Amino acid sequence: MKQWLRLRVNGEDYEVFTEPWKSLADVLRDELNLTGVKIACNEGQCGSCTVLIDGQSVKSCLVLAPKANGKEILTIEGLAKDGKLHPLQEAFIKHFAVQCGFCTPGFILAAKGLLDENPDPTEEEVREWLAGNLCRCTGYVKIIEAVLAVAKGKS
Repeated sequence: MKQWLRLRVNGEDYEVFTEPWKSLADVLRDELNLTGVKIACNEGQCGSCTVLIDGQSVKSCLVLAPKANGKEILTIEGLAKDGKLHPLQEAFIKHFAVQCGFCTPGFILAAKGLLDENPDPTEEEVREWLAGNLCRCTGYVKIIEAVLAVAKGKS
């Protein structure tokens, strides 16, 4: 039986009428057309669906949509402000941390969750934090360089 959900996504309020078994990733993509949320493994293994819920980095394919009711959600679409890319987005471009781009939104949001919690992480902390996100194109060196550049204010 469908139910109403109230979500605050990227600073905007939404009411969604959806099945309670749908994942947050499915609702964001299918109901709100936020296709920056990628679904690859649908098992929480790859991190391509990473979003921030109330500031916490989560894999949205593992969150049932009703669990996000009343929560603040940030997707890659909400990261840029007033037409200006977020420093993490700029750093991923500058440091060549993007290849096909499929995993990039998840990496950027996971990195934002890290930097919001720990603004000056070590390389080891960045590697550990991002271990739940997979990239099949770039490897991880450039991604880690981009995150550390933002942390050090050198993006």
